Amino acid sequence: MAHARVVSVVATLLTVIISATALAATPWPEFRGPAGDGVSADSALPVTWSEAEGISWKTPIPGKAWSSPVIWDGPVWMTNATADGKRLSVVAVDRTTGKIVHDVVVFEIAAPQFCHAFNSYASPTPVIEQGRLYVHYGSAGTACLDTRLGTILWSRQDLPCDHFRGPGSSPILHEGRIIVAFDGFDHQYVVALDAMTGETIWRTERNIEYGTDDGDMKKAYATATVIRQAGKEQVVIPSAGATIAYDPISGKEVWRVCHGGMNASARPLFAHNHVFINTAAGGMGFLAVRPDGSGDVTDSHVSWKASRGSGTRSSQLVLGEQLLLLSNAGVVSMLDAASGQPGDQKRLRGEFSASPVVADGKIYLSNQDGETFVLSAKAPHDAIATNALDDGCMASPAIYDNCLYLRTKTHLYKIHRP
Repeated sequence: MAHARVVSVVATLLTVIISATALAATPWPEFRGPAGDGVSADSALPVTWSEAEGISWKTPIPGKAWSSPVIWDGPVWMTNATADGKRLSVVAVDRTTGKIVHDVVVFEIAAPQFCHAFNSYASPTPVIEQGRLYVHYGSAGTACLDTRLGTILWSRQDLPCDHFRGPGSSPILHEGRIIVAFDGFDHQYVVALDAMTGETIWRTERNIEYGTDDGDMKKAYATATVIRQAGKEQVVIPSAGATIAYDPISGKEVWRVCHGGMNASARPLFAHNHVFINTAAGGMGFLAVRPDGSGDVTDSHVSWKASRGSGTRSSQLVLGEQLLLLSNAGVVSMLDAASGQPGDQKRLRGEFSASPVVADGKIYLSNQDGETFVLSAKAPHDAIATNALDDGCMASPAIYDNCLYLRTKTHLYKIHRP
C-alpha cells in the first residue's frame, strides 16, 4: 500500500513537472525572436490598447537607444546609451512590476565615434540565454553579463571599425559562438567570439569588390541568420555590395552573391529553399537566392529579384507562400515567394524603422510616431486595429507569454490582452 502511494506521488510530481514545462513561455532571445524571423507561436496577444487601457506598466528608460528588448525567463533586458555615447549600459526591467532591477554601466567612452542623429550608440539588439546576456555596441565594445547578478563576465574593446554613422549589426549566438559583422568605413569583416570567454575563434575579412574607395559605400548594419542546407549549417550575413554565407564553425566562405547596394540592415530570411535578401540602398533590391551553391553564385543561383517596396530599414516577414515587405514610408507590399511577382499593396501612416512581427494570425507594425497597426496575417491583410502611444518606435517589438513589449524612444511598455 505504501509503495502504491509513493508511485502515485511520483506520478503526480512528474505530471506537474511535464505540465509546467509544456506551459513555459518561449524566450524572445535575440533580434526578431526565437528564429530570427519575427514569428511568435503565442496565441492570445493584445489587439487594442492605448495610454489609458491595456497597459500592464510603462517604465521610463532615460537615454537614447534603438535596440530591441530580449527576454529569457526573467526580466526584460535592453542595451542603453546616453545621447552623446559616453555611457553605454544595460537595463533590466522586472516583467511583473515594471521596476528597473539592473542598470549596469558596461563601457565609458571618453571620445565616442560620430553617430548620425537618426541612429543611436546602442542600436544593436543583445542576445540572451540561460544565465547570460551578450551586449554589443559596435567597435565601442562587446561584453557578457551574468543575468542573475548583473555583473560583467568578460568584455572586448579591441575590434576595430569606423562605423561612420553609428553601429547597427546585432550579434547572434550559435553553438557557443557570438557571431557579428563589422561593416564600416575602414574595416569590413565578420568575427566569431567564444561565448564563455570572449576570445576570438575566427575572423574573416569580407574581401568584397565594392567598386569604389569611398568607405561610406562600404557600410552595412545587417544581422546574421543561420540556415541548414543539405545537412550543413551556413551563417548568412549581408554587407554592402554582396551577401556572403560562411561556415559558422570555421568562418570559411561557402558562397556569395554580388548584388550591389549599401547600408543593408534587414536580417535575411530562409524559407521555400531560398534565402531572401534586401540590398537596401541601391543594388538588386530584394532577391531570392538558392543556398546550394559554392563560390560566386550571382549568375547561377538568383531565382528572382524585385525592386518594389523593400525599403532600407525594416526586415521582412514570411507569410506562408507570400513575403511581406515594409518600406520606410509605410508601404506594405506582398510578393509571391516562389516567383517574386507583386501582390497586394497598402499604405500605412508614418515613417517606419522597426521590423514587423506576426503572431496569432495578426501582424504588428510600429511606426516612428507611436502608432502600431494590427493587420490580418491572411490575405488581403485587412486592418484590425490602430493603437497609439505617446512616442514612437525605432526598436522592434518583443513577444513573451502572450504579452507585447514595445520600446518607444522614451519608455518600455508591457501590453496585455484584457
